[in-house]
Amino acid sequence: QVQLVESGGGLVQTGGSLRLSCAASGLTFSGYTMGWSRQAPGKEREFVAAIMWSGANTNDADSVKGRFTISRDNAKNTVYLQMNSLKTEDTAVYYCAASSSARAYSGGANYYDYWGQGTQVTISK
Repeated sequence: QVQLVESGGGLVQTGGSLRLSCAASGLTFSGYTMGWSRQAPGKEREFVAAIMWSGANTNDADSVKGRFTISRDNAKNTVYLQMNSLKTEDTAVYYCAASSSARAYSGGANYYDYWGQGTQVTISK
């Protein structure tokens, strides 16, 4: 049974930082493209970042480019999202996802096989 468990969400002020973690189990982690998406209240889920199996290639949404960094530790079966210079518009539930397809690198949600339950990130003024 595949499980993706996110952690690290919380409430921070504008300009602050958070580091999200996603621990994976039940799959051969190093063989999966991993991604982060988010969904704000009343909005559709949007792609945030993706990382290929080796960690050598990452893809970030324009809205977070230069502020967020995705990384992974295949020895720990964990993917991270370092979020800096946070803005109120970053407030959302953040989801971790895993895909057996390299096409998921582009961010398409339909390419992801497994999703976590999400962690809330709230940015205050």
